[in-house]
Amino acid sequence: MSQFKHVSNLWNDAEANALSGADRLVYRSNKLGADQRVTNTGGGNTSSKLTEKDPLTGQDVTVLWVKGSGGDLRTASREFFSSLYQERLIGLQAVYAARADKGLKSPAEDDMVAMYSHTTFNLNPRASSIDTPLHSFIPGRFVDHMHPNAIIAIAASSRCVELTGEIFGDSMDYVPWMRPGFELGLAMQEVCRKNPKAKAIMMGQHGFISWDEDDKQCYLATLEYIEKAASFIEAKYQAKGGDATAFGGSKYQSLPQEVRNERLAAILPWLRGQVSQQRRWIGTVQDDERILRFINSQDAARLAELGTSCPDHFLRTKIKPLYVDWNPQTEDAATLKAKLKAGLEQYRKDYAAYYERCKRSNSPAMRDANPTVILIPGLGMVAWGKDKSESRVTAEFYNCAVEVMRGAEAIDRYIALPQQEAFDIEYWLLEEAKLRRMPPEKELARQVVVVIGAGSGIGRETALRISKEGAQIVCVDLNEAASQATANEIIAKLGQGIGVAGTGVSGCGPAIGLAANITDRASIRAMLNRVALAYGGFDSICVTAGVFVPSDTSGHIPDDKWALTFNINVTGSYLVGDEASITWKEQGLRGNLVLTTSANAVVAKKGSVAYDCSKAAANHLVRELSIELSPLVRVNGVAPATVVQGSAMFPRDRVIGSLAKYNIPYTDDEATESLVRKLAQFYADRTLTKSPITPADQAEAYFLLISQRLSKTTGQVITVDGGLHEAFLR
Repeated sequence: MSQFKHVSNLWNDAEANALSGADRLVYRSNKLGADQRVTNTGGGNTSSKLTEKDPLTGQDVTVLWVKGSGGDLRTASREFFSSLYQERLIGLQAVYAARADKGLKSPAEDDMVAMYSHTTFNLNPRASSIDTPLHSFIPGRFVDHMHPNAIIAIAASSRCVELTGEIFGDSMDYVPWMRPGFELGLAMQEVCRKNPKAKAIMMGQHGFISWDEDDKQCYLATLEYIEKAASFIEAKYQAKGGDATAFGGSKYQSLPQEVRNERLAAILPWLRGQVSQQRRWIGTVQDDERILRFINSQDAARLAELGTSCPDHFLRTKIKPLYVDWNPQTEDAATLKAKLKAGLEQYRKDYAAYYERCKRSNSPAMRDANPTVILIPGLGMVAWGKDKSESRVTAEFYNCAVEVMRGAEAIDRYIALPQQEAFDIEYWLLEEAKLRRMPPEKELARQVVVVIGAGSGIGRETALRISKEGAQIVCVDLNEAASQATANEIIAKLGQGIGVAGTGVSGCGPAIGLAANITDRASIRAMLNRVALAYGGFDSICVTAGVFVPSDTSGHIPDDKWALTFNINVTGSYLVGDEASITWKEQGLRGNLVLTTSANAVVAKKGSVAYDCSKAAANHLVRELSIELSPLVRVNGVAPATVVQGSAMFPRDRVIGSLAKYNIPYTDDEATESLVRKLAQFYADRTLTKSPITPADQAEAYFLLISQRLSKTTGQVITVDGGLHEAFLR
């Protein structure tokens, strides 16, 4: 098959022929992983049986290079592949048989994974995948195991065996569902022994595996099998009426985009609070036409209740999603909230019953019983994860599940994996061990932090500092380009993340850049609504935005400048706190508000009367808001002394004015950096520590106040002024 419609042939002979050995395996893997119609994020395995020199004997040996545990085919480099002596892997069959004969079949499965390390070639530290036997025991030199939606649709249909023969003939054989591991590898080995014509195997409920003696032909064969499956499904789908009749046709209609955004922004923080009672979650909303076609359909409730089929899917999406039977045309937001609340309560009961019904004597303790996928007719899908990347992947996997259901229903009838089998995967001891080996979450993991004034100076530095601790960062500034620039810095360091982009803010990842005018309540609410659409809600807000308008030489400040100073430095912070309190109360999760005051709040200075008075008011605003927002939200302040370096409040002309005011020598053609250093050192020399104060010094205080390190501190102002004794309280 030279032409592909449902997959993309990305193989380039010039690129591939420049590589050899395991590097060609990496190349093949990356090309397969680059097309999500071939396999899902983090899913699938590839392998090559290569001749290598034994590092001790110098003899030629056959080595199985196979994608190891973890990693994603699209981005996997050589370090993600384990290497094992093929002969020793085959030798493990005798070990497994001896244990299985003693009735220890299930423990033997898990024990085999530990045995793989004894077959490691050249001390490769990469942990082997549980799928290793599948690749080792199949005779082909090059093996691809993929999870394409089109193939899984056949694997998850009630007539899977018959359909496999009808579509692929005798080139693809079949194995029923088995948990990945040694037994499945042996079953595939037996298939190959009995059917030498087979070049692929359909894996019930799971996916497929194919092989060849040439790596390029293996790659192309993988694409051809997927193409055949997709073409067969699409022909049947169109014959049944296509999109118009998909999933039994429409039951509900989608609300207009603007209305959807409004409804979602209003409900998401409350919903986040409901699902975050054990631990906090970050949300992704998806409301494109394809997902809404399913959610709005007649069959959505039935299919959602059946749950997913492929183990890769339900490890992210849980045994099933929560479907809320809400009529967007006739029922209001209050009814939706009531139905969500009732649905969540029932879901938790169902999940606890599923756990009790299926648990083994050695099963890990029950995990969070809240759904990770919620389906709302007319609005869309909300997926949850520990961070934005994980929630996007959760959404991606349920999209895959929907496509599987669409295909299975087009050609036959969709069937889900039996619950006991699903449970044994979800609560597999090896999966639990993998979770326990993961590094501990960072201090601000699962948190969404809004930094207002993030376009420059203290705000920018605060956003960068907090992002290191695992929080999702919302960079806000009056200048959206400046806030996006800060967000881009964070993304460049942390990566964009993976999975579907979702709705709300385009390209939303670990950080986003938004615009807001904090003197305008409507602008603040619009910004917070966009945060809800992007992440589901927020936890902390740091307000670093401020303005300094000096008096003229006579000590006078115009009325409009006085008003502007108070509007930004005082009223703006109040409006942010007051508007955010609505969301905090809806969430019901503890949060933090940190305002920026100044050492000038307690030190009277000539030429800064408006600024100094506004900061004194801001000091008291911290105390007032700490009372108003208690006990849910802690409110504190950070009081910097003069920060010159990196501050947007010190443009060149103000620096020169200050140097002149304090009789500090300078020249008109002197570089701005030199002028800034002189002024910063002048201010530093007035402090006890004699060190210039930087935005990074302030950022540390913001981090401290939104962390749990000062969890019992509220209504306080932390000074970061280098030891300005004039600001000592008296």
